[in-house]
Amino acid sequence: MSTHVPARRIPAPRRSQPSHPRARWQACLAALLLAALAALALPAHAERIGDLAQVAGVRSNQLIGYGLVVGLEGSGDQTSQAPFTTQSLENMLQQFGVTVPANVRPQLRNAAAVVVTADLPAFAKPGQAIDVTVASIGNAKSLRGGQLLMTPLRGADGNTYAIAQGSVLVGGINAQGQSGSSVQVNISSTGRIPNGASVERTVPSSFASTGSLTLNLNTPDFTTANRVAKAINDRFGAGTAEARDAVSVEVRAPQDPNQRVGWIAGIQNLDVTPGEAPARVIVNSRTGTVVIGSDVRVSAAAVAHGSIEVSIGEQPLVSQPAPFSQGQTAVVPSSNVKIAEHGGHMFTFGPGVSLDQIVHAVNQVGASPNDLIAILQALKQAGALHADLVVI
Repeated sequence: MSTHVPARRIPAPRRSQPSHPRARWQACLAALLLAALAALALPAHAERIGDLAQVAGVRSNQLIGYGLVVGLEGSGDQTSQAPFTTQSLENMLQQFGVTVPANVRPQLRNAAAVVVTADLPAFAKPGQAIDVTVASIGNAKSLRGGQLLMTPLRGADGNTYAIAQGSVLVGGINAQGQSGSSVQVNISSTGRIPNGASVERTVPSSFASTGSLTLNLNTPDFTTANRVAKAINDRFGAGTAEARDAVSVEVRAPQDPNQRVGWIAGIQNLDVTPGEAPARVIVNSRTGTVVIGSDVRVSAAAVAHGSIEVSIGEQPLVSQPAPFSQGQTAVVPSSNVKIAEHGGHMFTFGPGVSLDQIVHAVNQVGASPNDLIAILQALKQAGALHADLVVI
């Protein structure tokens, strides 16, 4: 015999103080989402073009190098498991005129092979200092107290753009006793060297040589691109800027290269109201976090929410054979499986339901974040959720 659960509409929220801990948590979650909705519903404010777009070609470049960190207190690479560390040390000693006998294999625990990375900022000039990151590639336990030897940093084209060297600063710590017990806080096999690299080569740039510059929007949007071009034309004259697509805005640059810095600074300081953000629901399946945009709408739909609880209990039994028999005492597994289905809830959404109504309805039936994710995915498959559902 089946019981029919009639669909019901969710009434307006009542201002009552929840007493159950889960109810209080759900009320806090609803309050936070409604506060976010109120903030998103405010009128759009103007933002600087410099915050909305970047000049094409003006960017940082990644550098990488292979080096050695020495001076470690017995926490370096083990030679048997990281032979490349010993090989690198032998090659370095040969450059200084020190010959290591062929039948001698140094057993060093105070050195570690590392990879050094850095970001070379745009327009960086020779002699400027940049920060570098040092990471072990062997089995070194810690780089604390180590000294990075001179390491060339190369770009994607194979050219050397910086030289790194200096003391490694490590934020983590790793301690181990003779019994094998160890304690680790953060990561001790990675460190940084502030201002640890000196720039040796300038990256070529077309900023001062081209007749026009391109502004690339951080977030593609046709409305924003059109408004950026209009704001530039209103300030510097018609025909100065032209929106090419949803990302790029081409701008005519002054012929005199000395005027370009002040000219692009004036463009970046112009205020533009960006276009409305698209209706989007972001779901983090790992943490259960759900972010719903203010423009998300739901068509008329009915949702049934229920849960099935499965519990499995294990209680081993000891089988004792009869006296004077040939059997042996054995442990026999015994499992107890129970399935309980809790009372389901059904609620309906009217056409054009907004975010606050969705949050209130889902929280009123006692849905958890994982249940909310399942409901949103089902609404999307049914065609009732008018938003992009992005799962990360």
